[in-house]
Amino acid sequence: MATGKIGIGDLVAVTATVRRRVDEDSVSVSIPSYNFPHSIRDSSKVKRGQQFELTDEVTRIEEDSVTIALGPLVTVAIDKVRLVKKYRPPTRKQPLRDMVD
Repeated sequence: MATGKIGIGDLVAVTATVRRRVDEDSVSVSIPSYNFPHSIRDSSKVKRGQQFELTDEVTRIEEDSVTIALGPLVTVAIDKVRLVKKYRPPTRKQPLRDMVD
């Protein structure tokens, strides 16, 4: 099931903004159109207000939103994500069922 150019299994990116450092290994980030707090593990020296991309796979698509597996499932507006790589199912050399000899 695909809506437009984004489909389930596709790799997408969403831009997050650093809100504050929770501890030395975690930062709290703000994700556009996701109205819940979200923190990520980050050992680099990011600063408040700095933006960066979070990238992961699409697990669900609705009319105007996409659910991304960023650790916990995060649902954001479809216009806030950017397609990074399309999912291509594996090709099979043999059918999935047994053939009669």
